[in-house]
Amino acid sequence: MDTKNIKYTPLSEQRFIDPAILASVLDATNTGVVITDNLLPDNPIIYCNAAFEEMCGYDHDEIIGHNCRFLQDKDRSQESRFKIAQAIKDGENCVVEIRNYTKDGRLFHNELYLSPVKDAAGNVTHFIGIQNDVSLRKKAEQTLQMNFKEIERQVIDRTRMLKESEEYLSSIVETIRESLLVMDKDYTVLSANNHFLNTFKVSINDTKGKLLYDLGNGQWNIPELRLMMEEILPTNNPVLDYEVEHEFPHIGRKLMLLNAHRVELEGQFKDRILLAIEDITERKAVEQRKDDFLSIASHELKTPLTTVVGYVQMMQRLMPENSSEKFRSVVEKTGTYVARLNQLLKELMDVSRIQSGNIELHMDYFDFDKMVRETIDGLQTAAPGHRIVVKGKPVHQCYGDESNLVQVINNLISNAIKYSPDSKEVEIHISRVSSFIKFSVRDYGLGIKEDDLKKVFERFYRVGDIQKNYPGMGIGLYICDQIIKNHKGTLWVESELGEGSVFSFTLPVNPDKKAAYGD
Repeated sequence: MDTKNIKYTPLSEQRFIDPAILASVLDATNTGVVITDNLLPDNPIIYCNAAFEEMCGYDHDEIIGHNCRFLQDKDRSQESRFKIAQAIKDGENCVVEIRNYTKDGRLFHNELYLSPVKDAAGNVTHFIGIQNDVSLRKKAEQTLQMNFKEIERQVIDRTRMLKESEEYLSSIVETIRESLLVMDKDYTVLSANNHFLNTFKVSINDTKGKLLYDLGNGQWNIPELRLMMEEILPTNNPVLDYEVEHEFPHIGRKLMLLNAHRVELEGQFKDRILLAIEDITERKAVEQRKDDFLSIASHELKTPLTTVVGYVQMMQRLMPENSSEKFRSVVEKTGTYVARLNQLLKELMDVSRIQSGNIELHMDYFDFDKMVRETIDGLQTAAPGHRIVVKGKPVHQCYGDESNLVQVINNLISNAIKYSPDSKEVEIHISRVSSFIKFSVRDYGLGIKEDDLKKVFERFYRVGDIQKNYPGMGIGLYICDQIIKNHKGTLWVESELGEGSVFSFTLPVNPDKKAAYGD
């Protein structure tokens, strides 16, 4: 595709096509198409067609609002990225090949044709990216560049090494605290490690050479296991973290986490199936006991704490005018700590409701901009040392649970203030991106290590360095994530250590309707 000769017709002279027809045409093509809004911060994606979703493995809702760089994952030092950045800066066309990664981490090579869209005044308003997966072509080119004799020598050397290490690898398998089975393509067991034999109380003679489903006099003829092995594994190799629960006659109920992999090699090990079985019965039981304790403890503490709150409030109202300064200070501090404890208990009860599936959402239309303003006003009063700056454009109506979304926004802004003690400004940006509302909070504080980024939304997870200096239980972001998910939105974070963080979420304007081109 020659992008150098593309001519742009002024908007005033263009003939517009019905957006629905254009969206249908774009969705019918096999070429990935994305459109970004150059007038919004960070040039977010506002449209992508079905071919692009299939190419990268992300759902439409996970793509909208992101900058295209999220496809490069950690591979950020590519020369192509700098060419793209320069083209966007200059408002010019460019054609590059770039390494991208699918949602499940698979590398694919992308041939990108990037073109700006300009208005009548010559200002770049959007960029259109035409994406082609050229992985097969790159693979063929790389294969041709390799020397055949070198490949043959490597294969011979590796085959020898595999034979020499077979006994060593078998020893490693036997030391793994996980049950392992090796089967042929017909699900006949070729080998089983000692952990499997000990866990499921069987002998090697009762296992080796037997059909998987016949093991233990038919105890392994489990419908969920058959479904995974015969229908899911052939089309989705490998299968990871597949849960199966089964009642075994002699050893009782077991909750198992299965990982299966079909070995697609030639030669001696052709068409082998590896099945790893992790017994998570006790681990799940412990987690359930923790959740039960959390639920009981939080509810049992609620009544006496409510009473304490009432007494503290009464002390504050009935305090004599001639009370000493020390007494007033003690009452004030008591009220502060009781309020903090009350907030912590509320969060614990929220976690309990989420874990039990009893989170309640009272959905209705409300003024999103007004809700944000009121929330910020309260936070600004409580944190006069920080300036909260709001940018973007009004988004007006939103459909959701207003009180829950207030909790999310309050938590994100409070964290931005809390974890940026040396920076006095927090930026809020609100925008309408396609059929989504996008809300972002940027701080210039401590930042988060790369290894911690994917864990910050986990329950009770706290970043190591932060945990030492800032109190908390690590449940605020978990609650925020669950609330946004229950609104059919997505919450994510971008951060660099020492440079600050940006927490963003998107919410569908109407969760019952898919985003349409041109919204």
